[in-house]
Amino acid sequence: MWRMSKAHESPILAPHEGPAARVLNPRGASGIVLVCEHASRFIPASLDTLGLTPEAAQSHAAWDIGAMEMAIEVMATLDAPLVVSQVSRLVYDCNRPPTAPDAIPTQSERFAISGNAELSPDARQARAQAVYDPFRAALNGVLTDRPGPRTIVTLHSFTPVFHGQPRDVELGILHDTDDRLADTMLAAAPQHTDMVTARNAPYAAADGVTHTLQLAIEHGFANVMIEVRNDLIDTPTGVRRVAYQLSGLLRDATATLSEPHFAGTRDTA
Repeated sequence: MWRMSKAHESPILAPHEGPAARVLNPRGASGIVLVCEHASRFIPASLDTLGLTPEAAQSHAAWDIGAMEMAIEVMATLDAPLVVSQVSRLVYDCNRPPTAPDAIPTQSERFAISGNAELSPDARQARAQAVYDPFRAALNGVLTDRPGPRTIVTLHSFTPVFHGQPRDVELGILHDTDDRLADTMLAAAPQHTDMVTARNAPYAAADGVTHTLQLAIEHGFANVMIEVRNDLIDTPTGVRRVAYQLSGLLRDATATLSEPHFAGTRDTA
């Protein structure tokens, strides 16, 4: 049975709403550390819904639909710890540094977020302290507590249509300057999944989506960002199917990466 540990409490969240981040299965035996930055659409009452319509508050703009459920299934299969944000990315996007303008977005595709408009520097700092700092503390705590080599895998989902354009890709394998694990996963993908798979799709490092991966790179940990089209994980059956495929792929790829021929190589270009 996996266990749960609390991260730091958050000043924007009321006591009954926190904490801002949690670690699930903190003592998992796997060397893989799973991360889900966009696991929740929760908006603290103190922020008065950010001015969102009910449609916007429940849409993919507020969270990665299906990502949390998928992450939990992978966590259970691999016996890996899982770090999750429990606050909507519209409050603060934990996959962005405080210096990034879109860490607190004012627009998400067709939805305007009026509650984020014209925030003062102090208000932005308060959001980062309330949401980002506890999340990073939780992640750093897991990495510090675990002996031996670690692999960071972040789990996300994306919409089938974006700005009116259909997306054919179903599984994206993303990387920043360290492409070791991504290369290995892409090579092994045909043996593990029937999803249409592509490198750095539908996003890439140039889109500013690899902030968590950069932490892994700083520590020399293998890392990858996984993006799954959310129409494939919007039912329990779909979640289980995709999680099963990803778990096998991650097991295979990380085992290959640990072999001597691969372990000593690293792309830092």
